[in-house]
Amino acid sequence: MSTELLDRPPTVTESTPREKRRVLLAAFSGTTIEWYDFYLYGTAAALIFNVQFFPSESAFASTIASYASLGVGFLARPLGGIIAGHLGDRIGRKSLLVASLLLMGVASFFIGLVPNYAAIGWWAAAALVFLRLVQGLAAGAEWGGSALLSVEHAPANRRGLFGSFTQIGSAAGMLLATGAFVVVQSLTTDEQFAAFGWRIPFLFSVVLVVIGLWIRLGVRDAPEFRELKESGRTERTPVAVIITQHWRPLLITIAQRIAQNSIYFLITVYVLSYLVDTHGDSQAGVQAVMIASAVGILTTPFWGWLSDAFGRKPVTVFGYVAIAAFVWIFFAYLSGDSLALLPLLVILGMNIAHDAVYGPQAAWFAEQFPVEVRYSGVSMGYQIGSVIGGGIMPMVAALLFQLGGGTPWLICAYVTFISLISLTATLLARDPRKAELRAERALRQ
Repeated sequence: MSTELLDRPPTVTESTPREKRRVLLAAFSGTTIEWYDFYLYGTAAALIFNVQFFPSESAFASTIASYASLGVGFLARPLGGIIAGHLGDRIGRKSLLVASLLLMGVASFFIGLVPNYAAIGWWAAAALVFLRLVQGLAAGAEWGGSALLSVEHAPANRRGLFGSFTQIGSAAGMLLATGAFVVVQSLTTDEQFAAFGWRIPFLFSVVLVVIGLWIRLGVRDAPEFRELKESGRTERTPVAVIITQHWRPLLITIAQRIAQNSIYFLITVYVLSYLVDTHGDSQAGVQAVMIASAVGILTTPFWGWLSDAFGRKPVTVFGYVAIAAFVWIFFAYLSGDSLALLPLLVILGMNIAHDAVYGPQAAWFAEQFPVEVRYSGVSMGYQIGSVIGGGIMPMVAALLFQLGGGTPWLICAYVTFISLISLTATLLARDPRKAELRAERALRQ
């Protein structure tokens, strides 16, 4: 495979303005609903699943079991990404996005119906883990298709901004998920929340899925992919082509994903239980994450736009340096007595450090692979990195907290270490947008 082909960014036969608007709405709304369902589980794992489904004489053991069930969903994501990548590179992006949304919605709805341990014993935990696996398969299929649908419809100088509409879905989904729990907690007593209140956000997902399906069924694949399919040039085995011919960008995207996803789940999942253990507060963390998620709806496209203006690499380098520094500041603050500034600290970590990496990510990952294997490439890189990064982060953080004698400094050292790995991958990655900017400046001269 030639270097020129490897460096080639998405090329676009221009979509109509109406198509672009519908695609951006579909990317945002569909991904928001998918991540709402996926993040509901993370919030519930930190707040309620430990006692509802994994009771034991040790609170620590129950927490670890709850976080392990959260990680199971991440283990299924690469498989979902591989299956969706293979089919998406052969039959199209839209079909897989509709299927993933349906699968996620059904799994989330049934999580809201599963009897707890007191009712059916360990069968409850088994059912919960199975449904989490289904969620993982759906999430693995979702991101790559949504990212490509938006990026492949984008003008060349707006890929970062268009791709960020898929990324905004993560912030909006987390906002909905945490907001749903805040509302339910405020309207129920602790006993009512444990008895039935936590189920309401999961059952509500069926309404959101119907809305998302209506929007997604109205879009079509980008002209670039339709032309490829009509010409009969789709790859028969895109996953094999990625592994044998595009292994370098695959490894780079995996490594770039690790620290970004880790800091996200450290803040949005582990810190919720950390605050309960250290401050006896079950709501301050949820509220801070909800505020930062709302801010992320604005900051995510800002960072995507900034990567269009200055290139993906400098923006992402800033983000990883900020993540490595932020984690020390964050836990130093949490070691004190007051949580008054917690929302501000979470905004610093989520909307400045994390979003600087996450905003440009959809466009940059898409730019690493040619259209024939792009769905497989971005899905594998994104989802494998998610397992190594975010999937195990809450459990790793809980273990490191214990190993550190009840102090968070081993957690900080771990996040700094993986940030250096992701930073190295960032420096090694190709940045087609940077080359385009140089060409644009040369033409103006």
